This record gives sequence, structure tokens and C-alpha cells, in this order.
Amino acid sequence: MTDASSFLRTLDLEQLDGDLFVASAGGPGWGRTFGGQVAAQALRAAGLTVSGPRHVHSLHSYFIRPARPEEPLHFHVTRTRDGRSFSTRSVAAVQEGKPIFEMIASFHDPEPGEDWQAAGPLSVPPPEGLASLQFSRMFGDDGPFDIRPVVAPGPGGFPILHPFWIRLTPPVGSDPDLHACLLTYLSDIAVVGAARSPHAQGPYSLQVSLDHAIWFHRRPRVDQWLLYSMSSVAHVGTRGLAQGSIRAADGALIASVTQEALLR
Repeated sequence: MTDASSFLRTLDLEQLDGDLFVASAGGPGWGRTFGGQVAAQALRAAGLTVSGPRHVHSLHSYFIRPARPEEPLHFHVTRTRDGRSFSTRSVAAVQEGKPIFEMIASFHDPEPGEDWQAAGPLSVPPPEGLASLQFSRMFGDDGPFDIRPVVAPGPGGFPILHPFWIRLTPPVGSDPDLHACLLTYLSDIAVVGAARSPHAQGPYSLQVSLDHAIWFHRRPRVDQWLLYSMSSVAHVGTRGLAQGSIRAADGALIASVTQEALLR
């Protein structure tokens, strides 16, 4: 996919009936729809059923079956609860009558309180001094993201390594809910590789996401530089777990991310 506007249109969902939404066919992928796209669309569907100033603060999701980019996706939203401060939504993504993805997302009214975070990782070079890396297999030669790895991959290495700087290049406006969906989209980039043990012998014939969780600490702006850093904390049998963070250029912690991957 080379047209940035078509990338943004992947989050334009059509409401069919009640809390049922559909996403048109399309999007990046090589035989299967990119998992980050499905997660972002599911969060978009959930957010469209939440009123008032409530914004997503966490999501937990499972990838059940691979989705095919040539077929539309239907998102069934269940309004689990609307409380005084929180709203909870469950979303099931269905393709050709079969569930392919499930998510639970929670939304919270803004409230005053503490503003603290643990110290961040060691300093890394700023994005301005790093080279952009084309991820043509995923986004084409003129994709919507500017991605700049801190350490360039070696010959034959995976095209994107953590940590890396990333920002969205097309204009996206200031809607915080849309930015949260776009952050969810990019949070799935190169995470399966990050879940591998540093001593993994590979190559693996099958590397797929199993589940994915995000905690949103601050409002993201994906059109500004973000430092995304994920690393493996366990790789036992065929399952690897990666944990990490997404930070603004000034070091502010925007989100925490965890993903488990199947590595065979």
C-alpha cells in the first residue's frame, strides 16, 4: 500500500446496525491482514459506542485466526458496562462468519491526580540523525510511516529492529481517539521478532501474534516522533513474550505494550 490516504481510510468504519460495524477490504499484508490494523479497527469500533470525554486507557486482545485483506471485516461491539467513570467494551472481529480477533477495551473519564513515571531506558540518538528504513513488504515504497531504527539491521536481518523512532507522515488532525487507534496500529510493528530469545536459533517457519495488550498513560500524537522499544522477557517452548514502551521525544511515557508470539 503506497497511498497514505488509503491507509487512513482503513479506520473509516461503516455502521450497519446498532453496534455492528464493517471495514472494507484492503490494507497492508502479505496473504494476511496486518494484526495492528485489525486491532486499530476494533478499537475504533469500540470508541464509536462511547460518549462523552472518555478515552481508552487499556486494551487486551487475542488474535484467533489470520484475516484476509481481500475480504471485509465485521466488528460486533458489546456494551459491557457504562459506569460513573469507566466504560468497558468487548469487540469481536468476524470474517466470513468466523471470529478472527477479540478485544476488551476500557475507557476512562479524565481525572486529576499524580503525574509520575519510572526512569526511562538509556538515551538513544535522536531521530534527526538516523536513516529512514523502508518497510516495503508491509507498506510499499511510499508508506505512511517514517521509521528510523536506532541500530540498523545487518545483511539478511529483520528489516526493523527495536528500538526505533516512528511517526506518521500524512496529516491526521488532532482527534485523540484517532491517534489512540493509530498508536494501536503501529504498536504491532516488529513485535513478533522482539519476542524471540536473544539466543534463538531460528529461522522459524511460523511467527505470529497470539495476544496483545496496551496501557495508554498519556494522549499520543502519532504525527510526532515516538520511540518504540520492545524486548523479550521470556521465550519458553514455542511462545515468546515481549514487553516495552512507547515514549515521546522528551521521554514522556505514552504507552506500555506487551505481546505474546508463537514461534515455530
